[in-house]
Amino acid sequence: MGSTWKGSELTFDFIDEQREKAKVRMVAYQQRVAKYYNNRVRSRYFRPGELVLRKAQFNHHERSNKLSPNWDDPYRVREVVKEGTYKLEDLGGKHIPRSWNAEHLRKYYK
Repeated sequence: MGSTWKGSELTFDFIDEQREKAKVRMVAYQQRVAKYYNNRVRSRYFRPGELVLRKAQFNHHERSNKLSPNWDDPYRVREVVKEGTYKLEDLGGKHIPRSWNAEHLRKYYK
């Protein structure tokens, strides 16, 4: 009976070692994925006064189809709320009520 106990201790040690190895591999993989993403992601920064397009949003009452525009008319950046968040106004100077994330904006070229 003593030899069986010794064998199970070795098995538990082996399992613990395999768990540790798997954890190290997982952390290394996550670091590689994060590095790849961070190298490819493009940050979008806009200054007040720049013209931007806003991603078109449809509510439940409006119907959209594949021929609907993806971007709304140009807007002017009114203020930078914080990095990546902007308040907009239309070209007539009317304020747009909420703030917009840079992910939903694109630079407008005349």
